[in-house]
Amino acid sequence: MVTSVAGVDSCSGPAVVVFDPTLTAYDFGPSHPMSPLRVDLAIRLAEGLGVLGPRLRAVPAPYATEAQIESVHGRDLIEGVQRMGRDPHGPDAEDVGLGTDDNPVFAGMHEAASHVVGATVEACRQVWSGESLHAANIAGGLHHAMADRASGFCIYNDIAVGIRWLLDQGAERVAYVDVDVHHGDGVERVFWDDPRVLTISLHESGQFLFPGTGGSEALGGPDALGSAVNVPLPPGTTDSGWLRAFHAVVPPLLREFAPDVLVTQHGCDSHRSDPLADLELSIDGQRETYLALHDLAHETAGGRWVATGGGGYAVVDVVPRAWTHLLAIVAGAPLDPATATPQAWRDHVEAVLGATAPEVMTDGVSPSWRAWEDGYDPDSWLDRMVQATRTAAFPYHGLDPVL
Repeated sequence: MVTSVAGVDSCSGPAVVVFDPTLTAYDFGPSHPMSPLRVDLAIRLAEGLGVLGPRLRAVPAPYATEAQIESVHGRDLIEGVQRMGRDPHGPDAEDVGLGTDDNPVFAGMHEAASHVVGATVEACRQVWSGESLHAANIAGGLHHAMADRASGFCIYNDIAVGIRWLLDQGAERVAYVDVDVHHGDGVERVFWDDPRVLTISLHESGQFLFPGTGGSEALGGPDALGSAVNVPLPPGTTDSGWLRAFHAVVPPLLREFAPDVLVTQHGCDSHRSDPLADLELSIDGQRETYLALHDLAHETAGGRWVATGGGGYAVVDVVPRAWTHLLAIVAGAPLDPATATPQAWRDHVEAVLGATAPEVMTDGVSPSWRAWEDGYDPDSWLDRMVQATRTAAFPYHGLDPVL
């Protein structure tokens, strides 16, 4: 069995989080599962634990320009979002994926969504310019938005716009790793036929969960076969299975691809407490994934790492802790999982939500997993899914799917 490794202090560098409080204006309303409170609570927890500071500076989040948004999205979508944001009761919202339960219309939504996109572009700029080695936008990660329509709580695809910006600035290879419980379909689709972008998504199988895509046979377009890699996982997958799958697929592909920049999406809805999905990860297993991605950024991309948020609907118990761990790792100073959450933060949660917040930054789990090199079990559903991905994708990268 492989067990957790220690911190990442020795191999980090200048880091920023792109944030200002108005990013929480991306708000579908009080009954929607994607509450902006989750971002606010995460930043408050990170501040309370001293994660934000000299090692992780907060920098302002600009608004994306229309030209930046249009580098990925069509005019019909942009104009529809603008029009509906001015008149939330206007007609034809559903033509561009709005006015649904997932994507209800709200006033000012073009400006709110543009702000999220601008924050991710700024994170990419920080890293590409060399001003920072690592940059995060936890309000970002809106990976379902398609070029022509909103989808799955995502109006504009900030990640795709950020990656497009990197390519336009001269990046020759960008790797994207998505650890949200849902398939990162929007980013994959935008770069489906672009061999400069490697997209890897680990997610609960689309047989059971939105958006219903992301099978191991989805490999990219005819000019970029192997550039899309998907690892669909069985419902009920725990830390050990998740980490086994992650390490069997992600590191060898990143090492072979050797990206100029690593972009990652950190939806934490893979947690066992998340109300919208069926995986069974702990905070500790998620933290282990973040540590691995940090180390892979240094090993394969010269340390250049852009990290975003994503899904996560256990607003108090999971999201603030998961993303605070992420921000601490971005800063190069991981938190001890046994760290207590600040009393002032718990009091704030009680005052705002009437909820009892977690007292420690751990779920009390010490993650371990069986390395793929120790043998493939054909009787294991998870192993069969992982092997299907390796068999489908690895040969396009010159990798042996068996070894």
